[in-house]
Amino acid sequence: MRKPSQTDSGTEPAAKQIPLKKPLPAGQPRDWYVTHNRRLKAMRLAIALLDSGVYHPATADNRRIRAMADRVGIHPPSDTTCRMVRALIRYGR
Repeated sequence: MRKPSQTDSGTEPAAKQIPLKKPLPAGQPRDWYVTHNRRLKAMRLAIALLDSGVYHPATADNRRIRAMADRVGIHPPSDTTCRMVRALIRYGR
């Protein structure tokens, strides 16, 4: 049996706990930050779609991806981010 740590609140399951965010490194060009955040958003959406049963990129159209973003609480993704989500689903197989 494991002892509860200081970070365990006891009210929410371990799967629902959000990891601590670290600040991004300073001094990078603006495009680096945009691309980095876009990749993170695409990864969150791809995981949510896979968890909901969407396993093929052909079934993940822009409308379905944006509906999932709304359901998860993420701002609607751009067309470029939607393409990244489909690529992640495709290459994750």
